[in-house]
Amino acid sequence: MTQYEYDDQDQMESGGMTFDFRGYLFKVLNLWKLVLLCVGAALTIAYLINVRKQNIYKLDSLISVENDQNPFFTANTSISFNWGGVSGKVGKVITSLQTRTHNEKVVDSLQFYIDYLKEGKYRKEDIYTDAPFFIEIDKQKGQLLNQPLGIRFINESEFEIFTEFESDGGTVQFYGDKHTGRVALPIGAYSKTFTVGKPVTLPFAHFTLFTKYEQTIEKNSEYFIKFLNFDQVVNSYKNTLKAAPFSQASSSVLRLSLSGHNKAKIVDYLNATTAILSRTELERKNLYATNTIKFIDSSLASVNNSLKDFSDEMNTFRKENKVFDVGAEMTEVSARLREYEMAKEIEQTKLNYLNALEDYLRTKTNYINIAAPSSVGIDESNIQQSVGKITALAIERQSLEYTMKEGSELFKDLDRRINAEKQVLLETIDATKQTIRLQLNTIQRQAANLESKLSNLPEDQQQYLKIQRKLDISQEAYDVYMSKRSEAAIVKAANISDITSIDDAKDIGGGFIGPNKSLNYMMGLMIGFFLPMLFIFIIYLLDNTIHGSDEVERLSKIPILGLIGKYKYHNNLVVFEKPKSAVAESFRSIRSSLQFIFKKQESNQKLGKTIMITSSVSGEGKTFTSINMATVYALSGKKTILLGLDLRKPKIFGDFEITNDLGVVNYLIGEHTLEEVINHTKVDNLDVVPSGPVPPNPSELLMSDMMTDLIAQLRQDYDMIILDTPPLGLVTDALQLTQFADATIFMVRLDYTKKGMLSLINAKYRMGEVKNISFVLNFYKHKTNHNYGYGYGYGYGYGYGYGVYGNAYHENDKKKGVLGRIKGLLKRI
Repeated sequence: MTQYEYDDQDQMESGGMTFDFRGYLFKVLNLWKLVLLCVGAALTIAYLINVRKQNIYKLDSLISVENDQNPFFTANTSISFNWGGVSGKVGKVITSLQTRTHNEKVVDSLQFYIDYLKEGKYRKEDIYTDAPFFIEIDKQKGQLLNQPLGIRFINESEFEIFTEFESDGGTVQFYGDKHTGRVALPIGAYSKTFTVGKPVTLPFAHFTLFTKYEQTIEKNSEYFIKFLNFDQVVNSYKNTLKAAPFSQASSSVLRLSLSGHNKAKIVDYLNATTAILSRTELERKNLYATNTIKFIDSSLASVNNSLKDFSDEMNTFRKENKVFDVGAEMTEVSARLREYEMAKEIEQTKLNYLNALEDYLRTKTNYINIAAPSSVGIDESNIQQSVGKITALAIERQSLEYTMKEGSELFKDLDRRINAEKQVLLETIDATKQTIRLQLNTIQRQAANLESKLSNLPEDQQQYLKIQRKLDISQEAYDVYMSKRSEAAIVKAANISDITSIDDAKDIGGGFIGPNKSLNYMMGLMIGFFLPMLFIFIIYLLDNTIHGSDEVERLSKIPILGLIGKYKYHNNLVVFEKPKSAVAESFRSIRSSLQFIFKKQESNQKLGKTIMITSSVSGEGKTFTSINMATVYALSGKKTILLGLDLRKPKIFGDFEITNDLGVVNYLIGEHTLEEVINHTKVDNLDVVPSGPVPPNPSELLMSDMMTDLIAQLRQDYDMIILDTPPLGLVTDALQLTQFADATIFMVRLDYTKKGMLSLINAKYRMGEVKNISFVLNFYKHKTNHNYGYGYGYGYGYGYGYGVYGNAYHENDKKKGVLGRIKGLLKRI
């Protein structure tokens, strides 16, 4: 072999290590049933998942967030609560929706910690308002959590509670203050009968069951109730409730959305969220007014007591002193004095308010309870604005405490703004207090001048005028406070919530968002397809056996001499006993192909030809091929001898009904002559020499001169000498016998022989250690996924023989089954 041929052979062998995509594709086609089975199984699993999963729905509602002005607020209104603006309000509302406080109010108002269930096909279904009954629980007593309690109606007035406890203890929750505790439970089945409308008092449940008048209850119908952990329910809704601006153009309109399994629950939760949010925002908006009304009420109570006391004092004085009037001049002086005293009272009230406000600002940290300065007549705009800003910032900070951690930058920013505004307010308070004190001093001097004029009156008249002034001042103060309280109440009552519903949540059909059944089927299809593909890919990568003639061609340049199909028979004499079979035709095809090899050889035509049959390992069909090759030559009239040279594992004697007592070993060690070890068979022209007893030194015997003399003698006496040799890949015996072979057949059993074994014979072929060697493929199957290129040329005896040619000239090796006979009958029809 030339250097070029060596290089080409090396490249071909290295190319055998590359991935054969076409072979993998045909492997997949060969296992299409597995792929189809996996796809079917995956789709079945997807179907079972789809029918068992609960449907998920998503509904929404629209709310408007505006800064609605009080319709009663005018420029002349002395009490103003319209501080703040729409800026940042949308963000505050979204934040409020995510707070635990808000969701606790909604869950508590709807009692969503109670589930009404009914047994369904795959699970207990939540029937919510469709239940023909409802329960009113005792919130001060514990209810067992996460344990379905069965309700079986015996009749319209009686029902049975049944369940089964697996442990001797459980957790109960007291929905009044939401704390939990433990309770002892009776292990095993439990049932007890109760009356509709009468309290159910059990260690683990306390409620009263009422039936709905508009619904009828069937006898023995069963339902379930289950109490849930309040905090877990709140947390689940808190995480699933979403709020986002409706659009960029309508940033003050929010879309509230919620997903869940029961659409009626979703609708109620969204609408309750809007109602509670609107009410909460209105309460916050009215907080300033509420605090002012409380302050006025407290002041009004004190003034009312003073008015009552002064009225009683005046009545008593009149009865005792019989003084009912004084002179006109003194009355006028007294009226002027009353005005000064009234002005003094007003300024003193302002001063008291400012002192209390200053003390509040210096000692408190929560500034949401400040009353309006205008409630005591303070018209200083700086004070009113500062108090309004501080209150607004305090309310904003309080609303963020439910969602933000203390110490966050947002809190720090709010605190800085509050402190800055507070410092400004404190300075303004100091300046205003100084002004008020100056006014008080002026009023006191003027009042003292008037009091000196009254000092000349009799004592009883002076006392009368003093009581009268106190009574008039109290009455005027009472009237002022009542006027301001009425004004504050009107403003509060007329306030409008900044949050209004635009589009309430409603179940109008649709809203289905899951499970995505199409996606599940698609995932099932993909997994069912790619999983077996991956499995086949791994098997294909790990598979190092030869499956077809195309792989042999790719791995070696040694030519393929022929193909032998898989044939089930009770012995190896297939050619002799089944001469018309496709396998027999395969051996005739191989015999014809060998003639071309022999013709190319320059040798004495009178001497017999030697054919050596070997393989890489045992079990690849050497003995079967040796016997049938010898038989096919013998039946053609050639004087043939089959020589058993596999001295380690003798095999060929059994099929010819001869013993292995005498054979090649006996001849090689000189115990018997050639004539004594030759056995004649029932096949004409075919003699057999078995191996004989297993020797301790088979390799040395095959290398001896006696072996050379044996082959030389047999060439003289026979036309064909068939050598059944040991595996070439296991021992060196076959390699020593190649010197006697005119043609060497290397057996390759498909789906059995390893690819690496071809590397061994390729190396020996390149080095010239074996010559005139050819492959014969055993256990060949004619498939569309293998052996393209040999379906006709080398498959004549088997692959093609079962076609038209085989039906005409070969025996039908397989009996048709019932299905085959039906198909044949249909074809003839």
